[in-house]
Amino acid sequence: MNNSSPAAPYTTSSWSVSDDSLRRYVFFASESCIQELLSASDSNRDWNGNGNENDGWKVLAFEEGVEIAKRRSGSESFHAFRSRWLLKSVSPEQFITVANAIDAAKQWDSDLVEARYIKDLDENLSIIRLRYGENAKPLFRNREFIVYERRETMDDGTLVVAIASLPKEIAAGLHPKQNNSIRGLLLQSGWVVEKLDDDDDSCLITYVVQLDPAGWLPKFFVNRFNTKLVMIIENLWKQAQAHPSLINHQTG
Repeated sequence: MNNSSPAAPYTTSSWSVSDDSLRRYVFFASESCIQELLSASDSNRDWNGNGNENDGWKVLAFEEGVEIAKRRSGSESFHAFRSRWLLKSVSPEQFITVANAIDAAKQWDSDLVEARYIKDLDENLSIIRLRYGENAKPLFRNREFIVYERRETMDDGTLVVAIASLPKEIAAGLHPKQNNSIRGLLLQSGWVVEKLDDDDDSCLITYVVQLDPAGWLPKFFVNRFNTKLVMIIENLWKQAQAHPSLINHQTG
């Protein structure tokens, strides 16, 4: 193995943890993710593409009702990206069926060769493996991700789906990395689906994603491609309309 390869850190030791310890860790870690998502979705900000510069989000585009924005996250060299869309013909209950890690990953790149739930920790808490093949775009080629997915309903009815990678040591203990793959990191990401007070069949969708694919890829290339990742809402909206009663907890 080439010692200069960025994939080398993922050959470090793995941690074996009990389901109870893993559950407690993920609940703790996902709390901050949920709060970040709720902050990003704050529907009190100006909804005309102007955004709110004071919260760190910079609006890049506002086209056909979709707002695209980015924000530098702490000391990370990659940006977080956000899309927001007011949907007029889909209820929150419909859209939440396709607001999940696996359906989003299918939209990122068509060469998703594996997407499965590898462990259910609770009714609303799962661990998922995503793996892309050799024919995927450079950002995803031979990448795999071990992520948690936590689904919560807030007191006001807002639906939140928090998704992020597990620490590499815990991920290695759950599922050892294949020799030819690169384990990327999905930082605090996910969905917020807000019901509108005056309309049962409309909702405000917020999707946030921050992806570090690892490997030798220029950061400007990753940030540019991340902008495209948040444009998947329209495809998922069509999927929700076509399958209003879809239950998405699938394997394989």
